[in-house]
Amino acid sequence: MHRRLRLALVGQATFFQTCLPPASRTLVPSFHEFRRDADADALLRDLRAAEPDVVCVFRPELIPKGLLHGFDALMLGFLTEPLPRESQGAPNEDLGRRLWELEQVDATNFDRVVAFDPFIAPAASGSLDVWRSIPLPVGDRYYRPVKPLRGKPRLLFVGRSTPHRERVLMDVKHHHDLLHLAFGVGANELEQALDEHDVGINVHNQDHPSFENRVCLHLAAGHLVLSEWLSPAHGLELGLDYIEITGPGSLYHAAEMLGRFPGLWHRVRVRGRLKAEQFRASRVWPRLLHDAIADVGAFGSVRP
Repeated sequence: MHRRLRLALVGQATFFQTCLPPASRTLVPSFHEFRRDADADALLRDLRAAEPDVVCVFRPELIPKGLLHGFDALMLGFLTEPLPRESQGAPNEDLGRRLWELEQVDATNFDRVVAFDPFIAPAASGSLDVWRSIPLPVGDRYYRPVKPLRGKPRLLFVGRSTPHRERVLMDVKHHHDLLHLAFGVGANELEQALDEHDVGINVHNQDHPSFENRVCLHLAAGHLVLSEWLSPAHGLELGLDYIEITGPGSLYHAAEMLGRFPGLWHRVRVRGRLKAEQFRASRVWPRLLHDAIADVGAFGSVRP
């Protein structure tokens, strides 16, 4: 009988603990808090105590140079931030800052690098070679069956406030039951918020396309998802798995229609919930880890 694989996830809990899979016959997971300017030596002590076979670091640009050299585990870096795309021309200030941060990364800390968005691979290639692209996995604890909507739907948006987001959300905030959780939300608080709402809204950080992890979370919770254009779509189909919004007027109209006809897009909720299975952490992580182990075994690594 094979020994269970030990996986350590490293990152800021308020953003990435939602990716933690449950313990199973094949996997022993753990989560280790680490954020910008945190105690790197304390992180190493925690990881050594956990004795992981694989370590996955969210936002690898935050790891100090050489910290993970010689650590006896396979090291994955997971890029989670949007970067400039070749088709967008000159980057705006936000994307330019994120690209500068990535340029500070020490690529030799990692055996393989995964990105949430395949379109950022060319921008990242100056600092890291992207091995694979997948959206952030969704912990099994957030999955729920779809329940029919009765009465006015309760809308939820989880994400920091930006001028673009406030412009899109403002009218709905004033006229509908919309909860905006603008600051870091813990895993337990997020689970409760998802249970108490029916519709998840996704608005990009800035006025440029992306794919946010909140889409996968809302679909898993059985919510109807109202989202700006998703790029990449990661297999999701607009009008079938989610409803696309194109600005404040479009979002307001969708909220009005749901208020009058709560069951209007029930089939979309059902289909979206089915599609969410492809993001389930207990399915995604074992496949990804075993592929990474096999790839490093076959082709080696730049990590000392």
